[in-house]
Amino acid sequence: MPTATAAKPAVDTPPANGDGGGSSRQVLCPPDGINPALEAMEYAVRGPLVLKAGRYAAALKEAAASGKPADLPFDSVVLCNIGNPQSVGQAPMTYLRQVLATIACPWLLTNPTIRAELPADVVSRAESFLSSSHGLGAYSESKGLPSVRANVAAYITRRDGGEPADPDAIYLTNGASDSVKNILEMLIRNPTDGIMVPTPQYPLYSAALTKLGARRVSYGLVEEKGWGVGVEDLEAAYASAVAAGTTVRALVVINPGNPTGQVLSEEGMAELVRFCERHTLVLMADEVYQANVYTDGKNFISFKKVVRSLKSPIELVSFHSTSKGMIGECGLRGGYMEVVNFHPHAMDVLYKLASVSLCSNVPGQVAIDVMVKPPVEGEPSYALYAKEMEATFESLRRKAAKLSTVLNTLPGVSCNASEGSMYLFPQMVLPPAAVTAAADAGMKPDGLYANELLDATGVCVVPGSGFGQAEGTFHIRTTFLPTEDAMDKMVNRMRDFHLGFMKKYGGETACA
Repeated sequence: MPTATAAKPAVDTPPANGDGGGSSRQVLCPPDGINPALEAMEYAVRGPLVLKAGRYAAALKEAAASGKPADLPFDSVVLCNIGNPQSVGQAPMTYLRQVLATIACPWLLTNPTIRAELPADVVSRAESFLSSSHGLGAYSESKGLPSVRANVAAYITRRDGGEPADPDAIYLTNGASDSVKNILEMLIRNPTDGIMVPTPQYPLYSAALTKLGARRVSYGLVEEKGWGVGVEDLEAAYASAVAAGTTVRALVVINPGNPTGQVLSEEGMAELVRFCERHTLVLMADEVYQANVYTDGKNFISFKKVVRSLKSPIELVSFHSTSKGMIGECGLRGGYMEVVNFHPHAMDVLYKLASVSLCSNVPGQVAIDVMVKPPVEGEPSYALYAKEMEATFESLRRKAAKLSTVLNTLPGVSCNASEGSMYLFPQMVLPPAAVTAAADAGMKPDGLYANELLDATGVCVVPGSGFGQAEGTFHIRTTFLPTEDAMDKMVNRMRDFHLGFMKKYGGETACA
């Protein structure tokens, strides 16, 4: 009869936060006191560089409070590491905040003066929400409020040219990230299960798969073809994974791309759907940047529309969020997923997953509701809402073009234009001396570049190695979200730094 294995004794180590009034032994400590999958997780957009940027920002704030100059070569920190628009100056949409404030403080509606000051459509929207819910402070249904899910379904139907959406197939979540993780949890059954993820990719996927103990099956995006997806590359990656004993379960597609900014064509999307049909894969469509398409002649097309037009039976789940687009409400954590062609039992398990967390946060559900059902022409708030949306969109378009243009003038740098999303992913040919210096410091070459950029300029970007990149290439990912005035200063800082970096390590210094 097998016997239980005795647990290792706790380590006698002084606690970091005091003795707690008892034993000094600790459970959650090295070398093996923490889940190794969590130890192995990496999430580049919130890594050591961001912590260093936070220390620099704190030093600048402390110096300003004391009236003394900070011992730093810059006067501000510019966070271009993450798509967090309002942290770098993007203003919130007036209508959304008015609706949210009124729902959060419903007694405002009983004050005649305040009520008269609010636009009539804000008042009616708040009253409608309050009448169909128990307010912001109460749990909603686990899948989200039915009224909001109905509005999401109506939005999807309009977006896809009348192709109907079912409110019961829509789940409201805390941002898109929670829904991604829920689907991955359903897919991964054992350590030989794998998910096909693009390279470069948003590190949520690699981190989640590491946590789940699953295999990441990387397929390359072709930089020379505007970060396109080649079906031949997909087939080769799939065959290689199967040969290695991996059971491939799903294909992740990010459209518009993060970190690469490409917008897929309908023809290319159809090829991906057919690929999933051939290999019986779930298609996970990350579509959180669907409102961020800047290039003339390019349009966002949903995978839902393509799947329906092809009459495809594949299982599809698509994700959207209030964190991106022109709304940029990252902190409200509003998101949803729509599932298509799922087995009824899978729907039951998905509901159970949602139930374990009770519900997504209700302020985020309000934000989703406004995103999918904004003011329409003829309503009091329409003119201001449309003006704010257009101003934000045109500003993002200008900043994307400006930054890519400047980057392409720098020696050793080539950058595809951002067709969509909020990022650029320029490639840098770094001098051999820089590669050697990085190795000596125990760093990746693009990590050395990003660290020295932050130290010299206060501009925080993410090394391309945190997203994955072709062997022998080096990149950084940067947002173009700071205000236009801040962007002008940032561009100058980055140009001066790059020329100095290339000179320091013996590289080319002539601008194009």
